[in-house]
Amino acid sequence: MELRHLRYFVAVAEELHFTRAAQRLHIGQPPLSQQIQALESELGVRLLRRHQRKVELTEAGRQFLGRAQRILADAELAAMEARRAARGEIGELSIGFTSSLPLSPILHTGLHDYRQRFPEVRLKLREMFTTDQYQALQQRRLDIGFVRFNGLEPMADIAMVELQRDALRVVISADHPLAGLPALRLEQLRGESLIGYPQEAGTGLNTVLRELARRQGMDWRPRQEAGEAITQIGLVAAGLGIAILPSPLECVRLPGVCYVPLLDEGAYLAMGLATRLDEDSPLVAQFLNLMRERWLNDRR
Repeated sequence: MELRHLRYFVAVAEELHFTRAAQRLHIGQPPLSQQIQALESELGVRLLRRHQRKVELTEAGRQFLGRAQRILADAELAAMEARRAARGEIGELSIGFTSSLPLSPILHTGLHDYRQRFPEVRLKLREMFTTDQYQALQQRRLDIGFVRFNGLEPMADIAMVELQRDALRVVISADHPLAGLPALRLEQLRGESLIGYPQEAGTGLNTVLRELARRQGMDWRPRQEAGEAITQIGLVAAGLGIAILPSPLECVRLPGVCYVPLLDEGAYLAMGLATRLDEDSPLVAQFLNLMRERWLNDRR
């Protein structure tokens, strides 16, 4: 049984007239009659009573009509959903982001714009370190990653789009002698008690700071370690040392904590979108297009 047989039967059943049904279907009346007969033969039941001037449904025909109409409606719905999925309008998108991203307008503005344009796409959001996002992308547990990536090379099969660069800030106690300076260089922190991420943390900031320190003949070896940026800021407020973090974290205001620009060349951390190189999902393509439109155009 084919869908066209159902369409032919439904047209005749609704019109109760072969000529009108044939006109509605844009086919000839003889082929239509032949197709209905073939359907009845396949089912082994009579669906229609044919009289000289009218057509009537048998009891089997009335039962079959309702089911046939639902099948055709479901088929049309399936086709419509397939077309919408191909346009990236429905489905599920899994997105990773770093812990500092909610403090930047990139995440909340980007997600708001996307939800406005594609309200029926389900979003699954996961906070993850950058290296963990790379692995999740490679393992297809993530579709898109908001990552901190300069100084931390992505895997060979990861594509990257840079959205913005955030300057680094020295997070320092307000009563520290260096806190009153308009800006600092890393060399000025030589000998200070430093606070940073653990070495095993999957963040590009450690790599950037190690390289900046190497240029100054220093080692980046934090005395205190914390896996969360806000915890590092709290340790600064407690007088346990100095931290260096991306500028969006300046919005975290604790009493007795100052944020001083770091002047060293390359003292920034880039924010970008990571996807698989072989990604062909319309959902991902639509998300990337919107983010490029929203952020890359604003930077020009």
